[in-house]
Order: sequence, then C-alpha cells, then structure tokens
Amino acid sequence: MAKLTIRGFDLDYDVAGSGTQSPLIWGHGLTGSRGISAAYPLVNLKPAEVDRPVVRYDARGHGMSGLIEDATKGSWAELAQDQIGLVDHLGYERVVIGGVSMGAGTALHAALELRERLEKMVLVIPPTGWEERASQIDLYEQMARVAEERGPKALIASSAKMPPPDPFVGTSEHGDRRAGSLGSYDPALLAACYRGAAFANLPVPNDIATITTPTLVLAWSGDPRHPVSTAERLRDTLPNVQVSVASTRADYASWSDQLHRFLAI
Repeated sequence: MAKLTIRGFDLDYDVAGSGTQSPLIWGHGLTGSRGISAAYPLVNLKPAEVDRPVVRYDARGHGMSGLIEDATKGSWAELAQDQIGLVDHLGYERVVIGGVSMGAGTALHAALELRERLEKMVLVIPPTGWEERASQIDLYEQMARVAEERGPKALIASSAKMPPPDPFVGTSEHGDRRAGSLGSYDPALLAACYRGAAFANLPVPNDIATITTPTLVLAWSGDPRHPVSTAERLRDTLPNVQVSVASTRADYASWSDQLHRFLAI
C-alpha cells in the first residue's frame, strides 16, 4: 500500500502486476473500498496483472483514504480529478481506466480530460444519471440520516428487503456484498459518503459523445440504482462502445472473460 497527499486529502492506493501494456486504473463503488472489492469482486482483475500494472485505490472518503469534509468534493467530477492526480503522480502517459458504479461515473468524467492519454475504458454497472438521477438525491439524504441515527445495520436491514439484480435472484450473494460494504463503516463517514453522492451525476450526453476511446459497458438488469437505461443511453451516445447486459447468472459469469478479451484487443 502507498499513500499520496493530493488535493487536500490522503489517497491510499496500491499497484499490482507489471508488464509493458498500459496501466489499468480501477475505481470501486459508493461505500466500497479496495478491501471490499477484493472480498466481493464483480470482475476478476488478476489476469490483467500479467501484462500491465493494475492500480486500485480508495476514493476520497472511503477505505483508508482521507475524509469527505466538504460534500461537494464527493461528486464524480471531483473524484475524477483525484484519479487524474494519481495517474499524474505515478507518471503514466497512457492508461486504461474503469470501475464499478461510482467508479464508472468517475471514469467518464476523467475520460473528458485524459483524452489522448486514454487507451480504453471499462464501465461496470453504470449508475443512474442525468434526469433519472434527481430521484436519488432525497434518497441519499435519507440514507445519511439513517446511518447517523441508527447505524449501518439499519441500512443493511433495509437493503435486504429489496430484490437483488436479476443475476442474483435466488442467492444471498448480492446481499452479502451489500452487508460487507456497509457493515464496517463508521456512521459519520458513511453519512458523508451519501451526502457526497448527492452532488454526483454523469457528464452531459453531448460531452460523452466526444469520448472516442474504445469502451466496454457491463450492466445487469433488475437494479433501479444501476438501470439498464443508463447502459442503453451510453450505447447510443458513445461513438466506440460495446454493451453487455446480464440478466442471468451465466451472463454475469462471462463478465471477467469479456473484460480481458476487450483489454487484449
């Protein structure tokens, strides 16, 4: 593990693997961390470490990194600036970026600035965006208050009542991941994460349309917080994109192979 002081906070990260291919910079989801991603991976990044460095980091306010002291600094646009600062610190001229949910939103914002330095992009379960995002804002404040007043266990109990995404119907895996993500959080830090997310949105479609980088989108059905509609709009907006939607366990099980085939092209 290494720590970088950047933009007013300490960012914790690690680099695994080596090789001559462009480094992969990977971002986790809201309330996640490198540790949680390792325990409950949505895709297996280990094969990428054979031929390229893989950089995993804890976003601002998450894991071992510094706090979100100003909620506006939790927006994906701000987190993208943190990510670009990490790329610059490591001295990488050309990179692949990607991530899950919040990490996908961060990558889209970072792509708008990295431009010719960006080789490829991977967006896993891209979250609600644009006009659909508005309904999330009040929800995040409600979740922040629950975290402060009743703690993470109340949020875990509430989320357990929601049906899982389609690939996880009939299993406890998605609920276990959610519990693992929330269970160890300090209530005040968790509330700060939610309030930061209230300032987050995807870049406007006209800006996204200027991203010509080859992009892979991996989405699943049955999840209103990561709706297929976001993936479909990215499909219709990004000039150079592949979109795969998982509705079954078998579909989901193919994600890691899809990612590594995409990286190998």
